[in-house]
Amino acid sequence: MHILLATDADWVVDEVTAALGDNETSFTVCREGRLVSELVAIGNIDVVIADLQIGSMGGMAVAMDLRLDASSGAVPETPLVMLLDRDADVFLAQRSGAEAWLVKPLDALRLRKAVTAAVAGDSYTEGVPLEEVLVEASDDAESEPSDAESAEAEAIDAG
Repeated sequence: MHILLATDADWVVDEVTAALGDNETSFTVCREGRLVSELVAIGNIDVVIADLQIGSMGGMAVAMDLRLDASSGAVPETPLVMLLDRDADVFLAQRSGAEAWLVKPLDALRLRKAVTAAVAGDSYTEGVPLEEVLVEASDDAESEPSDAESAEAEAIDAG
C-alpha cells in the first residue's frame, strides 16, 4: 500500500509512519496541501491521510480539491482519511467527502482501523454523532405527543 501523508507537522509524520509502517507500506509526505492533487494524479496512491492544518491549504480544502478533480477525471478516486484537531471539527469532516476521520491525539489501533476501512470502501468516523442518528431521534420525538398535547386534544374532543 502507498500512503500519501499531507501534513507539515513532524510529530504527525512520526506517529503515522510508526503506526502504519511495515514491509508492504510506503509513504510520500507532502508538506503543501496545494500539491496533494498533483501527487495523486502522478503517483499510485492507495489512500490520502490529510491533517486538518497544513500550512496555507488545510485538510478541508485538500478534500474539496481532490473530490473536484476526481469528478472531472483529472485524478483517480482516492480514499481520504482526515486527522481532526478537536471534536468540533467533525462538522467540517462530515461535509468534506472524506471516507474516514479521527480526532487527535492519534493512536495506532484507531489509525489502522480508519485506513483499513477507507481503503476497503467503508467509513470510519469519530466524534459527534452523525446527522442520521440525530434525524432518527427527532423523528421519534415528533411521533409521541407530550402529556400537555394529549390533554389539550382530549379537552377539544370533549367539548
